[in-house]
Amino acid sequence: MAGQIYQRPDWPSFHCDQGALAHQLGAVRYRQGRLIGRMQALGFPLQEQAVLKTLTEDVLKSSEIEGEILDRNQVRSSIARRLGIDAGALLPADRNVEGIVEMMLDATQRFDQPLSSARLFGWHGALFPTGRSGLDKIKVAQWRDEESGPMRVSSGTYGRERVHYEAPAADRLDHEMRGFLIWFNREEELDPVVKAALAHVWFVTIHPFDDGNGRIARAIADMSLARSEASPQRFYSMSAQIQLERQAYYEALEATQKGGLDITHWLEWFLACLDRAFDGAEAILSSVFRKAEFWRANAATQLNERQRDILNRLLDRFEGKLTTSKWAKIEKCSADTALRDINELVALGILARDEAGGRSTSYSLAEIKADR
Repeated sequence: MAGQIYQRPDWPSFHCDQGALAHQLGAVRYRQGRLIGRMQALGFPLQEQAVLKTLTEDVLKSSEIEGEILDRNQVRSSIARRLGIDAGALLPADRNVEGIVEMMLDATQRFDQPLSSARLFGWHGALFPTGRSGLDKIKVAQWRDEESGPMRVSSGTYGRERVHYEAPAADRLDHEMRGFLIWFNREEELDPVVKAALAHVWFVTIHPFDDGNGRIARAIADMSLARSEASPQRFYSMSAQIQLERQAYYEALEATQKGGLDITHWLEWFLACLDRAFDGAEAILSSVFRKAEFWRANAATQLNERQRDILNRLLDRFEGKLTTSKWAKIEKCSADTALRDINELVALGILARDEAGGRSTSYSLAEIKADR
């Protein structure tokens, strides 16, 4: 497959039109600074909840981009446990959940530490603890080799994949990754947000592993974004925004691979996507405030642990409709106990019955009343 950017004689001498990017970069950096300032002005408990929601979304959506659906409550519990955040009842998490959480937290909490091949191997091993990707056995914690043939980067469902480009041959990986890591760890005048975008596309171009390259590339970008803020606290999710714009994401990557080493177009797309990710942070902030107001309004209300757990789940983004049977399954109690818990909350005005009744009766949170 000819015409890839890594086949050019001046690879990897990336460049861009800095004048064309100046206004966009300035606007993004301004919004980033304002968002971080607003979040840091919150009290510590609200900051923790915002970070927990953001990191949960980041882990979930980075996996969804690759077609892997993780359990939201397991992800949330794993993050809360590792960061020491009070998040109510914590669930045990599967190994694959623990692995991607471990990688993401290592990237963002230790953003100021050098990136090395050993660290990348650790991340890869955490992503694939069984040594398999689905049913396929893969090489873990080492660069890919030529055993499985050329590495073609694709998207789409099995049997209907679209190949976007072909990555460098395996015998080039030691050299390519050495150059990438030297550049990433080097202090330079390049803005860290621009460096996040460049690191992302550079790593994805090399595609050094059998699988997991996209998730690791996004973790590297998050690491650089954390460096741009000099803070491990994450208040917005680039991965969540990329998931919303998945088709445009792959199109931008493909166009970059088949163009020259002027990556102005990719940087423009990345900055625009990041700007839209800040809008998602506003939704997270609104949700955190709503949860805080809910518990403030119900501070004197006597509730059991089952009720508190379900209410927190509803406030954090409950999947599907809440029914008596779902309550009983989640809280591991009888249907009669679940119905009694629910009826108490309805009588208190905390839950409301949805319009559809009978056997399909479901419940939602009632509007928060400030004088409760």
